[in-house]
Amino acid sequence: MATHRKPKQNPLAGSTARTAATLALAGAATATALEGTGHATPAITADQAKTQVAGYYRQAEVATEKYNGAKERTDRARSALDRLQDEAARRTERLNAARNALGSFATAQYRDGGMPAGVRLLLSSSPDRYLESAALADRAGSRQAVAVARVRHELRDVQQVRTTAGVRLSELRREEAALAAHKRTIEAKLAKAKEVLNALPADERTAVEAADAAVDTVGTAGTLGKQATHSALAAAGATQAAPAASGRAARAVAFAYSAIGKPYVWGATGPSGFDCSGLTQAAWQAAGVSLPRTTYTQINAGRRVARNQLAPGDLVFFYSGISHVGLYVGGGKMIHAPHPGAPVRIAPIDEMPFAGASRPA
Repeated sequence: MATHRKPKQNPLAGSTARTAATLALAGAATATALEGTGHATPAITADQAKTQVAGYYRQAEVATEKYNGAKERTDRARSALDRLQDEAARRTERLNAARNALGSFATAQYRDGGMPAGVRLLLSSSPDRYLESAALADRAGSRQAVAVARVRHELRDVQQVRTTAGVRLSELRREEAALAAHKRTIEAKLAKAKEVLNALPADERTAVEAADAAVDTVGTAGTLGKQATHSALAAAGATQAAPAASGRAARAVAFAYSAIGKPYVWGATGPSGFDCSGLTQAAWQAAGVSLPRTTYTQINAGRRVARNQLAPGDLVFFYSGISHVGLYVGGGKMIHAPHPGAPVRIAPIDEMPFAGASRPA
């Protein structure tokens, strides 16, 4: 009978098991919830996104000016190398000509067989003719010495040019490496900005991008509206340019007005797109004044002016690193190329930290 009895159960066992299971499930749920909270990326507002994007654009612009400087140096090094290579080719031609002339003397000497002068005199059927020939040979020897000296001179010049070309080639390779590094930095910063924008809801992203792409034309001869045509802007620019500091400054300002609405393109100097220093360089180029390529060098291209002495046509610079520039047009406003996605526009000079100003002409 004992073998058929059911084992005696603890009345608390079932309850304890159920309680443990319940606690385990609750703990797992809590852990999952906490884990999700710890790894979730908090959504950012449109204003926060604009701030982050602006920061990436600023970093990209700093890299753009470094890129522009490296490109300018690369172009100079490449031009210098091309000139040196052409010079080396010309000097090599002269060296070969000198060697050929020296070879002619050597050939003539070989034909004479190096016979002693006394023997040639004894064997000569006409001593008078021999003595005449000896005088000619002496003069030929002098010419041979000149030819040898010329070969040495040309060879020395070729070697010097080739050495200089080698230095320029090394310089060119360094600048090309710097150019590529700055380009990668620019592209990385712009990709980060795009990533932040893409994280926004579609409607917010569209609103941010639309606001950035709008062309501010307030400050021209009247308010033209955001859809104003380039011809209307150019006409307004002619009116606004009238009080410019000089005739050249007026032409630079007029050019800047005609560029309003054109896209920001990093590394570009026009005519279809500009970066900030590319716009100011092109504007003054239209006025017949050659400016250097970068913000860092443009600030020293002309006479420095105080902020309270600004006149239309002056270059206005921003940020402690002198990484942005615009063209002052009067009334506390400038025309500048802001950043990718924001076309050339009018803006108050107070919207960025002012760093200085210069007057090219």
